[in-house]
Amino acid sequence: MNADRTTRPTGTFAPRPGAASFPRMVRAQAAMESRLMLRNGEQLLLAVVIPVIVLIGGVEGAHRIGFHFSHSAVDVFTPGVLALAVMSTAFTSLAIATGFERRYGVIKRLGSSPLPRSGLLAGKVGGLLLVEVLQIVVISVVALGLGWDPDPWLPGALLAIVLGTAAFAALGLFVAGVLRAEATLAAANLIYLLLMAGGAVVLPASAYGAFGAVVSWLPSGALGDAMRVALIDGTTDWHAMLVLLGWAVAGTVLTARTFTWE
Repeated sequence: MNADRTTRPTGTFAPRPGAASFPRMVRAQAAMESRLMLRNGEQLLLAVVIPVIVLIGGVEGAHRIGFHFSHSAVDVFTPGVLALAVMSTAFTSLAIATGFERRYGVIKRLGSSPLPRSGLLAGKVGGLLLVEVLQIVVISVVALGLGWDPDPWLPGALLAIVLGTAAFAALGLFVAGVLRAEATLAAANLIYLLLMAGGAVVLPASAYGAFGAVVSWLPSGALGDAMRVALIDGTTDWHAMLVLLGWAVAGTVLTARTFTWE
């Protein structure tokens, strides 16, 4: 005890009071965000169940109806379903969760904590990435069971996932910041269904005929094309990457101008 008094200056306490470091706060926020997302049945449905159903249904439906692609049906559908999973988590789940957090005052209370706004956003992105790792593992296992034989270019696929997450997360936070919680719920689900059906995320843009040139400029079409090129052709689709980067910048600017703590 005497030795402890000699090594510590007067007025120093253990544990030392004060906020944790910024990286530690972000890691804690990311872990909490991912746990909350996986504990919510609706979020789990969007994140895992629907993409898996789309994958199995698409592959089996292509075999029964007789759709012919330049590659096997599972090789074409799997990259699109991985892109769909990213969109469901980074856009729909994030928008709905953030909208109701603003309604119930969770975001406002976090604003009075030592966690800065940049830390909150970084924690939400970290939580999304953790959930996306789980989605990729589950969907890849199911696809391999269906006979998936990819020719992967992993840097291209990872870059597409990062840019796609940034673009859809920025747009999701923008929607949650300008609409009320109930309107965010309806809008996020409607946009998700429209993009899944007509946004060239699951099927290639070429499957939409003349409309394919338009949908390839949507974030859903760009993410789907980038994933297909990376996992089927083994290269990088730089046009799709630039489109995703543009949506990410536009969404970030809109969110920064409109998002409030309550």
